[in-house]
Amino acid sequence: MLNLLSFLGLFGLCFIAWLGSEDRRRIPWKVIVWGLGLQLVIGVLIFRIPGTRDLVLVLNDLLNVIIDASDAGARFLFGPLFVPDPKTAAGTMGAGRWLARALTPAFAAVPGDRIGVDNLNIGFIFAFRSLPQVIFFAALISLLYNLRIIQPIVQVFAKLFRATLGISGAESLAGAANIFVGIESAIAIKPFLATMTRSELCAVLSSCFGSIASTVLALYAGFLRPTFPAITGHLMAASILTIPAAFVMSKILVPETGVPETLGTVPEEKADAEAGRSPMDALIIGALDGVKMAVGIAAVIVAILGLVALLNLIFAGLASWSDSETASLRWIGQIFEVVTLQNILGALFLPLTLMTAVSDSWPELWEASKIIGRRLLETAIPPYLTLASLAASGEISDRTMVIVSYVLCGFAHIPSVGIFVGGLAGLVPSRRQDISEVGWKALWAGTLATLMTGCIAGLYFYEGTAVLGR
Repeated sequence: MLNLLSFLGLFGLCFIAWLGSEDRRRIPWKVIVWGLGLQLVIGVLIFRIPGTRDLVLVLNDLLNVIIDASDAGARFLFGPLFVPDPKTAAGTMGAGRWLARALTPAFAAVPGDRIGVDNLNIGFIFAFRSLPQVIFFAALISLLYNLRIIQPIVQVFAKLFRATLGISGAESLAGAANIFVGIESAIAIKPFLATMTRSELCAVLSSCFGSIASTVLALYAGFLRPTFPAITGHLMAASILTIPAAFVMSKILVPETGVPETLGTVPEEKADAEAGRSPMDALIIGALDGVKMAVGIAAVIVAILGLVALLNLIFAGLASWSDSETASLRWIGQIFEVVTLQNILGALFLPLTLMTAVSDSWPELWEASKIIGRRLLETAIPPYLTLASLAASGEISDRTMVIVSYVLCGFAHIPSVGIFVGGLAGLVPSRRQDISEVGWKALWAGTLATLMTGCIAGLYFYEGTAVLGR
């Protein structure tokens, strides 16, 4: 029954997008039909066909080897105390037990474990393990681009999206590139940005919001690997799956009214000004870009979580009025006893979460809605941590964990608006106004696209399958 509800949720999300369309009379039926068709086919390959499902697990193992290798540099800098070697006793202790304890602010050392490792809180784990992985993956992707290993893969996906969805080659290319990079994907279509239609600009931004860059793949995967061993491969699959969903949602919200310059053909990726640099130069420059990204992530986390905590303290102060002798103040206080920013966002996203059919249990549904809603302000990192904590403690089912992990796989949050809108406007200043106008619509499209990806996961997920990689 839940699987059927997830299937119906696909159409419900499309209807919600149509309600916010700039022109409800223009319905992009081809994009909708082929977009949904692509997602259904990719979804069945990921979840139901044994051969391709096993391929996701092979990809997962390969990516996990790379992630583990990325710890070597961080271990050299910070030592095995903060970045334990997986070959040591600390690295081989039960992963689920390690994560459950790591997510606890403080806990006592257990005999037999390395002294000190058990005294690390999640802040230390994130700062010393996750952020260095961002730097490593940024360097690796830069190197692979320099060696022209990624470009052929991008071209294959771009041609697939153009041929099936009937969209322009430029937006297809940008969407395909988003599987591997973020706003940098716009550099590949920079010569065409000035003449793009509003619908194309919205589609490009939507694919940025809806997918994740490979540079943060390890960051997200590291949180859930103990309870969802195949998470790395599934995050990569989710990023691919969300691109056609982003195109569907963006074309419904901002229908195409013009004739795109690259309609009918996929342009070759344009070489940037530093294309002639050596592989080592590309590696170093990529690492330096990764440092900027890691610092940016840390800064956003500090600022956003601090702001959320401040607002919740204000709510808690209002809740203290529940002890007031004044009836009106006591009534206000009783209301704010349950009002937090997380609960507000959870309530707003509850109808959308319901469409993914994460669970038939109200407590699980509410927890999932709060986690998904938090992403809007807090980015996906704190919600992934909460999801990992709930999964490790057995408070949510495997179905809920899989669906929510797919929904969170994207940059569909307010902190990214400045990055993506500002980055794209910086490449083509003459279109700054158009880009700013469609920026928030693109964020909404990306949000709906990630929820649509969750519906696909919910449609094909069945308990007892090898999806989790256990």
